[in-house]
Amino acid sequence: MLDYDKEADAYDVTRGGEPRAAAAADAVLGLIPAQTRRLLDVACGTGIVTRRLAAARPATRVSGADLTYGMARMAAVRLPGAVVLADSRALPFPDGVFDAVTSVWLLHLLDRPEDVRAVVAECARVLRPGGVYVTTVDKAAAHDVGSDIDAVLAPRPRRPAPDAAPLVESYAAAHSLHPAGQARFPGRGQGRSPRRTAADLRRGWFTLLPPGDPLTERFAARLEALPDQELPRPDPVFSVRAFRKAG
Repeated sequence: MLDYDKEADAYDVTRGGEPRAAAAADAVLGLIPAQTRRLLDVACGTGIVTRRLAAARPATRVSGADLTYGMARMAAVRLPGAVVLADSRALPFPDGVFDAVTSVWLLHLLDRPEDVRAVVAECARVLRPGGVYVTTVDKAAAHDVGSDIDAVLAPRPRRPAPDAAPLVESYAAAHSLHPAGQARFPGRGQGRSPRRTAADLRRGWFTLLPPGDPLTERFAARLEALPDQELPRPDPVFSVRAFRKAG
């Protein structure tokens, strides 16, 4: 996994920046009831999406939580007094205090199924009955857009997707969270170019392909042989699911 303390300063500009954040926030907001008064954004990162949630719903008290100090520090600038440093598997909030909880681009980062279950359980715990949990799912699959880059990378080793939609649905159901809608949005500015993808490989962005490994170098060399090295291929399209807590 990447060191998000080191990544924090450059995170937004390398992940689509404000255009991607706007698309994500719009999709999430479309799944959150208008009457929501308290919202928690779990793993809020730099707060680039969280700030948009707060701006779009001025009557909603929006809070953010992130495990990484570098990310939380940046988020706190965007949402003064509303960000806490916290592990999403053990949130520092009482039961049932939020009308909505969101986690955007979190579950795919967790290595163990028990960690994904723990995060979903905590999000359910801090939700009031009738509250809504919104999360991204199937993130890795969103990046497979049918490009020549994807053809090169198709044989690479992959870990099972921890945020696969059926798994997330099963974890949610175990905590009385029932499907309540879904949405999709473009990862604006995140279309991969061959040169950037080769560089990302060598940085360790691809699970099971460590930097310096001979297999990593073979994939990088194949990417560097593709035409239009600087041309981004199509943007990914991400998926969001909403779940309502029974009660």
